[in-house]
Amino acid sequence: MKNFNKMPFQGTVHGLLTCEDSNQSIVSHNIDKVEATYAGFPNDTHSGLTRPACSRFPYLYAKGTEIKNTRQLTVVATEELAEIATALDIEQLQAGWVGANIELEGIPSLTLLPPGSRLVFSSKATLVVDIENRPCVYPAQIIDQHYPGKGRKFVKQAMHLRGITAWVEREGSIQCGDSVAVFFPEQPFHPLQSQ
Repeated sequence: MKNFNKMPFQGTVHGLLTCEDSNQSIVSHNIDKVEATYAGFPNDTHSGLTRPACSRFPYLYAKGTEIKNTRQLTVVATEELAEIATALDIEQLQAGWVGANIELEGIPSLTLLPPGSRLVFSSKATLVVDIENRPCVYPAQIIDQHYPGKGRKFVKQAMHLRGITAWVEREGSIQCGDSVAVFFPEQPFHPLQSQ
């Protein structure tokens, strides 16, 4: 019995990015290639095997509690960035402006990939999908620097289009142009999920 189903589409790595210190700025910068490790992307602000719990876990942990780092990487879709840009009436929304690490092309509704899905790159490096990365005000501020007054609608317009967080399950080299296979977990919806 298999636990995962390979999807009939594949993506392509359109961009790789890294951010050294998100406390200074969330903007990430382009790189050509990276050696993904179990801690994420080397020298990236979100790398590490563990991290302190933040405001995203108000009912689970006290802020600062050390937890497993399942938010090592932010993955976005070229198509969804374009959709947000159209909704904001701006020419473009760059992946770096939302602090992304990987921009993928060709994966339909990337933000809605089921948690636990696997993204398997050409090198066999593998990421595990954590959850949807909810929009926040920080990218809105960056957008306003490029398109004054346009960022205020980002949080609303980027809902369910902002990408996902992920963590490294298998180490390996990733570079622009690599293909990415997508595997969904073989699991039905929970009966109370829609409530």
